[in-house]
Amino acid sequence: MSDPSTGPNGRGPRYVFVGGLHRSGTSLLAGLLASHPQIDAIAGTDAPEQEGVYLQGAIPHTARHGVPGRFAFDPEQHLTEASRYNTLETSLRLERDWDRVYPAQSPWRVEKSPVNLLRPRLYQQLFPVAHFVFVVRHPVAVARATAKWTTVSEHELIAHWQHAHALMLDDLPYLHAALILRYEDLTADPGGCLSALSAFLDLPGFPPPGTGIDNRNSDYLSGDEPGLPGPAEALGYGSGAALAPLGALRCRHQLRSRLEGVSQHLA
Repeated sequence: MSDPSTGPNGRGPRYVFVGGLHRSGTSLLAGLLASHPQIDAIAGTDAPEQEGVYLQGAIPHTARHGVPGRFAFDPEQHLTEASRYNTLETSLRLERDWDRVYPAQSPWRVEKSPVNLLRPRLYQQLFPVAHFVFVVRHPVAVARATAKWTTVSEHELIAHWQHAHALMLDDLPYLHAALILRYEDLTADPGGCLSALSAFLDLPGFPPPGTGIDNRNSDYLSGDEPGLPGPAEALGYGSGAALAPLGALRCRHQLRSRLEGVSQHLA
């Protein structure tokens, strides 16, 4: 009998990589994923927000590489199959480094870093059975929530949001297993989103959240923000707080049963 704590072919646990811009809700989602008894998470390290990208030496990453409101403009942060890091050595080094910071008993590991939004195509090469969850939030809310961390103007922060998500949307057709979760949907219906994650990862149900999950967009939106074209519109963000359904854009998976399972819980 194979070890249930390993992925296919006995190559260790499978990864679910969470990506999204700062202040989009990635920490919230990673915490919900980590509540599942079959998913391990990084905890108790000195890394900012327990981000695994700081806890490995295979792909250089410092505070200069993940600057809020700026990192997506750096072409070195968009990593694909063509990256010089697409090597067996990189994969093995990542596994060794992350083995030190994860418990060893669960079949899944969640790794949450904002730059994961821009590197799923590389990670899919390094970890072929990896799953990706991208957390997105209203671009104006993200810009205004991030403003205290940067000197970048609101206009530039929104442009950064648009550019980052354009790259993500362009990468989606290359991915075998990817799910887009909007912060607004997660806070409005955490139970439905957790059920969708159960279907996406083919795991038994998640425990319900211990406390309520508040949508804090009202702290940043006045209600009369104009609609934005391009990626914001594609991701369902209209004028004000209006949200359009994501439809088929919501999820990609090679197995029809996973797609159907997600669609039962998310529009």
